[in-house]
Amino acid sequence: MNQALIAAVQSTGKHHAMRWLVHLGAAGLFGVSLLDACPFPLPIPGTTDLLLLILIARRGNPWLLVALAVGGAVAGAFTTWSAGKKGGEPALHRYVPKRYYDRITGWVKKHGAVVVALSAINPPPIPLMPFLAAAGALGVPRGRFLATFAGARAARYALVAWLGVRYGRQMIHWWNLYLADYSGVIAWGILAVFIMGFAWAFWKWRRKSAHQAPQPAHS
Repeated sequence: MNQALIAAVQSTGKHHAMRWLVHLGAAGLFGVSLLDACPFPLPIPGTTDLLLLILIARRGNPWLLVALAVGGAVAGAFTTWSAGKKGGEPALHRYVPKRYYDRITGWVKKHGAVVVALSAINPPPIPLMPFLAAAGALGVPRGRFLATFAGARAARYALVAWLGVRYGRQMIHWWNLYLADYSGVIAWGILAVFIMGFAWAFWKWRRKSAHQAPQPAHS
């Protein structure tokens, strides 16, 4: 049974691109989870959950992988909270979509860290970054913010880990049956989206920095 599973998993790595993605391993999971909660999040929501599920399906250590995912998420969330705290109201307008501004800021003002926990435990398409930035800008205490966020992410990733342990073998079988022949195309497609997303975020940051640069005084 174990040999059959190993053979099935190995067959998913016959394309170089897919092997590259999977071989990111635990370090890649930490990095992806960190970026997922940063002020400029990953362009594909739920990337951390998917990578965690795949790694556990490949017989990765669930305890270690969940700990790394939570640790990366907390580090990324702290940078977003700090950006909100440092930027104040201008940061709110920068990171919170205009159509949701009143709703998100109202929830955070009224419920504080509870709203942060709910946004962290809920799956996509529930947005995360606007709540984290609002928590910093609106004065949610750092300790309470980190504790509630870490607890919520731990609960979410623990559920994903359980699904990987419980249904990982079926997931690998399903992949081999329907998608293995297209794994290279899928992998390169994901990579292309990542590159375009990071390029867009960098361009937006450079453009905003240029507008905020002090103008020379006119004589």
